[in-house]
Order: sequence, then C-alpha cells, then structure tokens
Amino acid sequence: MNAKRDDPAGALELKPVYGSGDLTGLGHLGGMPGEAPFVRGPYPSMYRGRPWTIRQYGGYGDAVTSNLAYREALKQGAQGLSVAFDLPTHRGYDSDDPLAQADVGMAGVAIDSVDDMRRLFDGIALDRVSVSMTMSGAVLPVLAAFLVAAEESGVPFEQLRGTIQNDILKEFMVRNTWIHAPQPSLRIATDVVEWLAAHAPKFNGMSISGYHFQEAGADPVLELALTLANARTYVGLLRERGLDVDAFCGGLSFFFGVGKPFFVEIAKLRAARLLWHDIVCELGGTSARATAMRMHCQTSGWTLAAQQPLNNVARTTIEAMAAIFGGTQSLHTNGFDEALALPGAQASRLARDTQLILQHEFGLCDVADPWAGSYLIESLTGRMVTEVRAVLAHIDAEGGILAALESGWVQRRIHQNALRTQARLDAREEVVVGVNRYQEPDDNGQECLEIDGTQVRVQQARRLDALRSRRDDAAARHALAALTEAARRGGRNLLACAIDAMRCRATVGECTRALLQVWPRHTVRASYDVALYGTARAGNTEWLAACECVSALRERLGRAPRILVAKLGQDGHDRGAKAVAAGLADAGFVVELTPLFQSAEAVVSAACDGDFDAIGISTLGGAHLDLLPALLHALRQRALEVPVFVGGIVPADHRRLLRQCGVQGIFGPGTPMEIIVSTIVAALTLSRMPTA
Repeated sequence: MNAKRDDPAGALELKPVYGSGDLTGLGHLGGMPGEAPFVRGPYPSMYRGRPWTIRQYGGYGDAVTSNLAYREALKQGAQGLSVAFDLPTHRGYDSDDPLAQADVGMAGVAIDSVDDMRRLFDGIALDRVSVSMTMSGAVLPVLAAFLVAAEESGVPFEQLRGTIQNDILKEFMVRNTWIHAPQPSLRIATDVVEWLAAHAPKFNGMSISGYHFQEAGADPVLELALTLANARTYVGLLRERGLDVDAFCGGLSFFFGVGKPFFVEIAKLRAARLLWHDIVCELGGTSARATAMRMHCQTSGWTLAAQQPLNNVARTTIEAMAAIFGGTQSLHTNGFDEALALPGAQASRLARDTQLILQHEFGLCDVADPWAGSYLIESLTGRMVTEVRAVLAHIDAEGGILAALESGWVQRRIHQNALRTQARLDAREEVVVGVNRYQEPDDNGQECLEIDGTQVRVQQARRLDALRSRRDDAAARHALAALTEAARRGGRNLLACAIDAMRCRATVGECTRALLQVWPRHTVRASYDVALYGTARAGNTEWLAACECVSALRERLGRAPRILVAKLGQDGHDRGAKAVAAGLADAGFVVELTPLFQSAEAVVSAACDGDFDAIGISTLGGAHLDLLPALLHALRQRALEVPVFVGGIVPADHRRLLRQCGVQGIFGPGTPMEIIVSTIVAALTLSRMPTA
C-alpha cells in the first residue's frame, strides 16, 4: 500500500487485497478494549455496556423555538443535546447590531443573554442531560450565560455534564468564526479550561475538532494530524500554567468528521486513540482517563448532495457505521436535506431514527471493536499512525502549529486538497450518484425548513431593550470594566469575569466589546491557489471548452474579464469561494477574492474601484434573501450594471425570488466548474453585445 506523496498529507490508498503479511511489524496488535493505548476503544465493554450517545446538533431561530425542538428530540430518542448558535452569536454580536442583523437566527439559535439561555433550556434537567455547545470565538460570554442559567435554575456547576468546543486554533485555519487574534484567543481558551477544571469538573473544557478540517477539504490523514497538533499546543499551554496534565487532559474530548472512505475512516478513529495516548504520555500524563481519547463524531455535511437528496440517507447511514466501528462515544447524523437548507422536522427525525436502528436492530453494539485483527483495518490503522506522525514532524519543522498557521502552510494544504477533490468530481473521476452519474431530473419538490429571520431579529431586539431597561446598569458597567481590565493586565480568570458580567445581565455583544477594547477584531487576507485546478483538468474536453469561451470573451473585451468573489455577512465557510476563485482564475479570469465578513456596501465599493465585470457571492449561512437584495440595491444606488452570480445553498423557492431581484445565475452544490465558467461568460458576452 502506498500513500500519495505529492502532498505531505496524502490520503491513504487501498490495495486490492490484504493478507497476514500486512500485519508484520505492527506494534499495536494484541490489546483489548479499555487497555492502553486504547486502539480498540476507551472502555472495556464499549457499546455492550452503554451505546454511543445520540447527540444531534441543532439550533433554530430563537431560544423558545429551539427549546421546543430539543425537548421533542429528547422524547424521540436523543440522549444529549448539541447546540448550534447563529453566526452573530459566534462572532460576538448582539442580535440588534446592524453589522450582523441579516444572519440573526438563520444558521442556529440567537443567544444574547442569560435570559435567552434560560429560555433555551427551560424544562430540561441540566443535571441529567449533557449539553454540548459548538462555540469558540465568543466562548466567554456564551459559556458564562449557560453557567449562570444553570446556577439560577438550581443546578450547581459541579453537576453540569457536557462539553464546550473552545477550539480556537481551528477557527483560524478553516471555520473562521474568530473574533480576536490567535494569542489572546489562546489565553481565553486556556482560561476556560482552567476555570471548568476547578469548578465544573464533569464539564469538558475543550473539544478539539477535526470535523471542520474535513469539511474544508482535508483528507483523513491531514484532518487527524492537524487536530492532534492543535491538541498538543493546548496541552503545552496548560502545562505552562502549572496545571496537572492528568487532571485537565481528562476533561478534553475530540470531534471528528466521518466521510466516504469507509475503511480509512474506521482506521483513522482507531489510530487517533493510539496517537493521543502517546502524546499525553510524552507530555507527562499517566492516568487512563487522561490518555484515553474520548470522541464525538458527525457524518459529513460536505458529502451530502442537493440533487436526489434522498440518496443522502444512504450516505449518512454508511458514514455513521464507520464512526461506530471506529469506536465513537457520541454521534450526530446529518439530515438528508442539509445540502438544500437547514434540516426539516422529517429529516431530523429520520437522522435520529437511523442511529436508533443501528443501536437496536443490527447487533452493532454486541461486540467491542469487531474489526480487530482484520488484515485491512489493522494495516490501515498502522499506516494512518505512520502518515500522521510524518505530518506532525513536518509541522514541527515549520516551527510548530502556530508558525504553520501564521505562514499559511495549514490553509494552503487544506485548500490544495479541496481543489484536487473538486477537480476529480468535476471530471467524474469520483462518482457521486445523482450528481455526476446516474442523474435524474430535479423536481425541486423537497420542502425546506424556513426561518423567519426578520421575526427573530424583532423579538431579540425587544428582549434586549427590556433587559437593558430593568438591569442595574451601574453593576453591569462595573463588571464589564473588570473584564476589560482582566484582559489588559491579567491576574484574573477571564471566564470568572464573564460570569460576573452575565450575572449582572450584560449581553454577549457587550462582553465582546469589553474585550475588543484590548484585543481588536482580527482580520485575515484572502487568498487562493492558481494553476492547481486547471492542471488537474488539463486534458478534459468540457473544461477546455469553457476555457475557450473565456478566451473568446477576452478577445471581445480586449482584456481578461474581471470578477470579484466575496462572502457577505458573518458566514466564514470559504471552501466554495476559494475553490471557485481558483477555478475562474485558471480558466482565464482576473479574480479578486475579498476578505470575509463583507457588507453589501463594501463589496459594491470594491467592485466600483476595481472596474469588475461581474460579482460572485458565496452563501452558506441562509441569509441570502436579506444580503443579496441589499447588494443589488447598493449597485443600483451607484448606477453600476454589474451582473451578480450566487453559489451555495439556496432553496428552490428562494432562487426564484433572487432571480426576480436581479441575480443573473445561481449555482448550487455539485455544479461543475465548467458550468459556472460558461454561464458567467455567456451572461457577460450578452451584456457586451452591441445594441441595434
């Protein structure tokens, strides 16, 4: 078996057949579940003693709506809650902040205060139900709001069970819901771990995430290597504070994506435990609780297709089985409609039932690590360990993960992997049933969940006004000033200060602004790779024809056509934007990719200053019905006749509305790059035709 070596994190290739010779030299064979190095699982009985936790990730509009959904999920078999916050909450904005209003409630639940958090968990026993919260950027006020809400409901901190993601490094690499620069962000993250270890020992202070690397384009080797590199960094920082490695590592958990390479994904999860055991031991850990990795997994969102969406049920089920065979402790299964919109009630119920079926109907819980001894899986596990260690060594040679982040090495590797994958899909070298093979006509009949963002914004604004009118403003200002002072001078734990502020009914946005007085909002230059995608498609007839169209347009214009690619609002998922920018550049366009988090006015100003022929907007956060009309209005205000194209998740009904507003073309998930190129060229050619 060979690994592709054109990249330090080449994906593992499979041999046609495996035999006993493939086990030669493997040092991890012969162990048992619950025994170090925990390749076969962290617990002796694994699922026979307790099945994995069904923990579905979700958040809908406002806290009241989400609360009803959570309570229904628990009735239907969910065994833990996983909270999805909206993008303004992630980025530390209150719901009435003009900079973030379009995104309020659209991709998760809007939380501005302790009162919102109390509404979110009303009627849910926080001393019995474990709660996972995906929050890293605004972790201080959001976690503080949860802790105070629990306290006020009579649940002591020490009885709380769950996890806060609090993995800020991956935000700078892929997900981009950061607020402050890396160094102050690391101080925040470690303050959280330190405070929870002392006051809420059953609540995990950090879940180090690989899932978002996979969603952004990393293969399993790179996903695991980056996750462990980040984890090593966090452990090193906590050791420097004098914390006991055994104590705080026991409160760390991990979060992995599980995608299509079925056998490789099983091996990845088994290898992850071996590698983590060795890392913790090297750093001074000795206890089983510290060295045994515990993980949550989620089936891949990126592998879901908008075309023939019911096929996603099969994809998710098989990915879920890989997570189970790999020994996950909890699992989220995606809804089949998530490439179209937020998951609807039917899709969410089916996703939960899929896990219940796997737990109860097929005997998957009867045997711990059933793949142990498999020539294939054991060989892949060993190979995964070797390859990940090689990438970790490469990161060390770069100067460590922070240096690799700051130099752009991490982002380039992920982006390059994403481009290679996109090229293979567009060339039909990888088959996706219903997308690039075995297609059927799209009837656009799938109903999608609709969120009334305007109503959520109005409700949240009223609640914020009421909160501010009844609180003790002097006490809130004093607590916020103490938070600012702790950031500036150190000495006090930042989470402790945030808890004080939230008790005084400060808001998420106010706490963020208190920190911004010391640590301003971080900015990142946008970039993409050229030539890689085009080289991978060099011999493809459809791609060459699209490039010829660009050449013809160039002759007509007397110069290369120019396009501005941007993301509006608070959505930081940029895999698609970067891939399209790279593809258009390789086809012959001059492409400028804006920084993230743009306003409509900023994009129009950039389009005017750069004399662009077209604007391309990438959208995944669900706020397109507010953001795109605002952009088109701003263009009309400037009397700019620049065609606008949209790519991303846009439900069928919304497509009609956007076209009525003036959007020239809409490209959904799975659209080949040559279709994007030729559609834009056709529109520009038509607009440049001489009038009679």
